[in-house]
Amino acid sequence: MLAGYALADSPQGGTVGAYLLHHLKPHLPPWLGWTGTGLAGVLGHWRWEESAAAGVGLTLASVALTGATWWAGKSTSTQRRLHSAVTVAAGTTWVTAACLAGPTAGPLDDLFLMGGPALALSWNVRMVLRHNPEAAPGSADGGLLEKVGLARAQIGAAKVEPNRVTAPVALQGGEQTNDDVAKVLTRIASALDLPASAVRYLPDPGSARRGELVIVPEDMLAEVVEWDGPSNLGGSIAEPLVIGRYDDGSALVLWLPGDPDAGRNSTHLLIAGGTGSGKGDAALNLLTEIVSRRDVVVWFSDPKAFQDFAPLRPALDWAAEGGAETEIMVEAVKAAIPARTAWLGAHGYRQWVAEAAQVQNDPAHSCRKGGACGCAGMPFLVSWFEESANTLRQLGDDAFTGIAQEARSAGIALIVSLQRPSYDQMSTSTRASLPSVVALGCDPRDEGFVLPDEVLAAGAHPGAWGNRRPGYCYVVSPGIAEDRYPSPGRTRRFTQRAVPVMEQLATWAQEHGAGAGPVTAGAATAVAGRAYAGRPVAGQSEQSGRRLRAVDEDEEGTVVGPNGALVDSEDEGIDPEAELPEPEDGDDAPIFDQGGGHKPTPQEARRLFVQALAEFEGAGQMIVGPKDFKDWCDRNSLSRPWVSDQLKKAAQDGRLEATNTTGRWRIVPALAAA
Repeated sequence: MLAGYALADSPQGGTVGAYLLHHLKPHLPPWLGWTGTGLAGVLGHWRWEESAAAGVGLTLASVALTGATWWAGKSTSTQRRLHSAVTVAAGTTWVTAACLAGPTAGPLDDLFLMGGPALALSWNVRMVLRHNPEAAPGSADGGLLEKVGLARAQIGAAKVEPNRVTAPVALQGGEQTNDDVAKVLTRIASALDLPASAVRYLPDPGSARRGELVIVPEDMLAEVVEWDGPSNLGGSIAEPLVIGRYDDGSALVLWLPGDPDAGRNSTHLLIAGGTGSGKGDAALNLLTEIVSRRDVVVWFSDPKAFQDFAPLRPALDWAAEGGAETEIMVEAVKAAIPARTAWLGAHGYRQWVAEAAQVQNDPAHSCRKGGACGCAGMPFLVSWFEESANTLRQLGDDAFTGIAQEARSAGIALIVSLQRPSYDQMSTSTRASLPSVVALGCDPRDEGFVLPDEVLAAGAHPGAWGNRRPGYCYVVSPGIAEDRYPSPGRTRRFTQRAVPVMEQLATWAQEHGAGAGPVTAGAATAVAGRAYAGRPVAGQSEQSGRRLRAVDEDEEGTVVGPNGALVDSEDEGIDPEAELPEPEDGDDAPIFDQGGGHKPTPQEARRLFVQALAEFEGAGQMIVGPKDFKDWCDRNSLSRPWVSDQLKKAAQDGRLEATNTTGRWRIVPALAAA
């Protein structure tokens, strides 16, 4: 019965003869060639018997045909090339001899009857071995690895998923390494007629010659998906943040806080991408996810006056527009770190977890013995510096180093966004402390600045996108499987239709989002004074313009002095930190300018100076320098060198603190200074 089923399923019908013919056909060509050779010898002898000219012609034809066979076989294996040439040489030699002397002359007939079947059988054996079902799995790659220079490597049984093929690769021991595969990924993509980003290699951490070859044949990211709202409104910041999708359709997610149960560390994030790469949309995807959570506050700096983020501004606990505002925000983040770590340690938390944002009613997390303390919770803090190249130019390339190295344990995530995180913009210490990255399209020469070497070696290639694939990105972050690192994803696009939804989200955050809490707000107020006011409540009129700035960068007559200090054009070249010349009478720096007007006494001048600092603090302007006292000096007939001297003395008294910018001072709030 089984035989009947086999015969019935044969392509030729149900007869035994048809079944045998179907399976014998692949082996017939060598035997047909043997038969044709004998027929050619008989006909040739009848036509050219004992012809000298025919002998010369047949000999030359035999040599030429054998040489042509050898030349044509250069693209095949050595064994096949040699086998083919020997077969042609033997056949043409016999035909030449048979044509001249006769097929039965001497040993020719025996050579034909013995040698011909032997050669035909050798080709049959070769065909059987080629289709041997017991051959190693690595021999089924169709010559792909041999074509790209990995001839002795083997590909195992492939795992086929929707739009994804994963195959184990075993390289030749002692001769090939995983690095060799990484070097030929683009050639593999070329052989398969796929883009370079469609082929990746994931080395086995436990072996230098084993890994997995991943092929994604179809670009499922070509379709633009618009943002339609947050993924988890009212959820915890400890839950995944969805910012797009991978090329196999799965969600593109990342986490900011750590999870001790999952073994995931808290992280800081770098968002990097060239002009036109979709960096703004990537940032909006992430920020909308963050502000939609119930236990997080955001301090956000944007020197571009919130051009992209204006609808979300009411959702932010603190919004700064660069310059002195951002400088004071940086100082506030630094001050919040020890305050928050002290609170976490007092309540028994080794790192921030979602329970830390709730009222502390658990005795296990009480700051005092004998039961729950009932302390207010402390939400997660995101300090985000958009277009941070501007901030780094003003504050120095290591402005974020201290935050990046210390803030994770305090439940603070630092997010830095800029186009090119090169060493001339950001210090290597800061870059090394940003373990997570969203890498969008960039210049191919900048790939090493944004992605780890091992991810690039595995096939990641953001330089191939440039600004031609907006939103395409690679994400490297704790919590994401390492084999996902070289897999491209794409963020969702924001259009004008998203603005009303973002405005509704901001209103929700005002009503339901977390406040900074007494610990964080206290640390910020101690440094920033009235410059920090917290998130406005729903319905409260929001300041539409920027807060008072120490200096308007576009103000006429203002130039950038040494180390980025902003000074009057009339004072250009004057070092505000240089020692002032001693007056002739040996007294303090001259109080009065050379103009007319009322001349206050030294005591009155010092009182006016103290009052001026209080006025700056009351207005929320916490970074000051001689430039900011220009009009004040004119009104009170006081000299600016005297103001510089008083600023130094105020710093000695603890009322001011030096900043990273030469000639600029941070006002210590009056209560903190006292």
